[in-house]
Amino acid sequence: MSRKSSVGQESESVERIPLLSARNLERIYRLGGQTIHALKPLNMDIHRGDFIAIAGPSGSGKSTLLQLLGLIDSPTSGEVRVRSQAAQGLGREQRASLRLNSLGFVFQAFNLLHMLTARQNVEIALALAGCPRRKRRARASQLLESVGLGKRLDHRPLQLSGGERQRVAIARALANDPEVILADEPTGNLDSQTGLEIVRVLEDLNRAGQTIVMVTHNLEIAKRAGRLFLMRDGGMREVDPEDPTALD
Repeated sequence: MSRKSSVGQESESVERIPLLSARNLERIYRLGGQTIHALKPLNMDIHRGDFIAIAGPSGSGKSTLLQLLGLIDSPTSGEVRVRSQAAQGLGREQRASLRLNSLGFVFQAFNLLHMLTARQNVEIALALAGCPRRKRRARASQLLESVGLGKRLDHRPLQLSGGERQRVAIARALANDPEVILADEPTGNLDSQTGLEIVRVLEDLNRAGQTIVMVTHNLEIAKRAGRLFLMRDGGMREVDPEDPTALD
C-alpha cells in the first residue's frame, strides 16, 4: 500500500469519528422518595457538518440531553465522548477546557453581561482561552460583523433588540472556533419573525461547515434542520424532517 493511500484512509477514518457522541446515556433525578427518569438510555452520534434539531414538549428531556452533551451536567450512567475521548473520566479542569475549546453555547436568555458592549461580551470567551487583547478585539469585531452587527459593536445589550442580543450570543459561541455549537431554545424569547431570522443565521453557519445541535419546542423550526430527533418522556427517536407523517 502506498503512503498516499494509507494517509488517505487514515483521513477518512478520522472523518468517520463523531465529533460528539452519547453512549447509553441516562439521567435520573431523585427528589425525596421520588425517582424521575429525565433521560432514558440513548445513543447518538453527531458528525461534522450536521445540523441537528432536538424537539419535544417541555419536560421531555431535550434540555437535559443538551446539558449532558455540553458537559455541563454528568449522566447517571453512560458516557459522552468528544471525538474518541470519554468526558466522564476527566477532571473538572479538563472538562472545562473541552467546553471552552470544542463547544460553543447559545442560550434562550442570551446570557450576556449588561455592563459590557457587544464586542466585549464576545471578547470574554477569547480572553478565557488566552487570546491576546489586540487579536481578540479584532476577532470579536469580525464575528459581530459576520452576524450583521458591524454597526452595533459598542452597544450594550439593553440597547439592542432581542434578535440582536441573540446574534451577539451566536458570535460569542463562535469565538474559539468550536467544533460543535449547542443552541438551547435559541428562538424561545423571540417573536416568530425574529426567531426565523436567527434560524437563518444558524443555517448560514451550517452551510459554511459549522456543526450545530439545536433544542427547540417549535416543530416548524425543527423541520428546517438536516436531522431531527423527537423526544417524549425522556425517550428519543430520529425521524425524517421531510416526512410529513413523521410528527404524527
